[in-house]
Amino acid sequence: MLAEMRQTARMRHLSPRTEEQYASWIKRFIRFHGLRHPGDLGADEVRAFLGDLATVRGAAASTLTQALCAIVFLYRDVLRRPLPWLGELPRPRKPVRVPVVLTRDEVRAVLAAMGGVPRLVATLMYGGGLRISEAVRLRVKDVDLARGEVVVRRGKGDKDRRTVLPRSAAELVRAQLEAVRAQWSADLAARPPVVTPLPGALRRKYPMAEREWAWRWVFPATRVMRSHSRDARLLAEAEVRSPRQWRWHLHPTVVQRAVRAAVAAAGIGKHAGCHTLRHSFATHLLEDGYDIRTVQELLGHRDVSTTMIYTHVLNRGGLGVRSPAEEL
Repeated sequence: MLAEMRQTARMRHLSPRTEEQYASWIKRFIRFHGLRHPGDLGADEVRAFLGDLATVRGAAASTLTQALCAIVFLYRDVLRRPLPWLGELPRPRKPVRVPVVLTRDEVRAVLAAMGGVPRLVATLMYGGGLRISEAVRLRVKDVDLARGEVVVRRGKGDKDRRTVLPRSAAELVRAQLEAVRAQWSADLAARPPVVTPLPGALRRKYPMAEREWAWRWVFPATRVMRSHSRDARLLAEAEVRSPRQWRWHLHPTVVQRAVRAAVAAAGIGKHAGCHTLRHSFATHLLEDGYDIRTVQELLGHRDVSTTMIYTHVLNRGGLGVRSPAEEL
């Protein structure tokens, strides 16, 4: 059943991350009911599972929504069973939270406490509003130093978009590309050669593209993944069918740990991480007077209402409010 679930997820072009999350929730749902087949379960069992998550484990509303989506995907798309009881299930209400935002001085302090490749990745996340997954998956062909822009491929919702490349980071990016080019030349000279994985079926469409410079990662990993690796998801996405060595991109946890350490070293008393840099990017653009539609396009939001959350943290400009306590 899990194999069919994965096949259905890939036919619908769900992201590998969503596929793994759905598989995890389905396993937990089955184990919760004593390894009974989901075909023998119904609305009462689903309600009991979600109730246990909410009351016993204290799961957040977003976690409950994700679990419910995985179960609905299982019954509707995998088992192909009607869901007349779906409307009877309680829908968790997701509260509206104000995002954590760093000031410009705090961002400067965080970046100053970092070094090497993680600092450059963090600079691009703040300078262009990139998510951590989008930053580490950048390829050489997606960076245009002359135009000062970055093309984000297969972002959230499998959407592409363009965003800005900060001019202050242009020389650092150029130096990074020179170092990666030297590594790329050494990888091609190895036996067997170390090549770059391609998304989807591009490896069959362009057999030599995995060796081309344009498809190289901007932030490649230091270790090489061999064809006998046990990471099924990476092997499936790279479509490994012959003895090769693969150079994957930098793992996101490398940057996440570096950002958390930098926040602590800077003495910032906020629960800040990689995504905080994206929040700060949007907020500072609005503070500088940029139109909210422009910020929406740069962030890749489908609806402007998602971008409107950043107007809640403005304390100056046309949307700002002057406190009456300032007159005391």
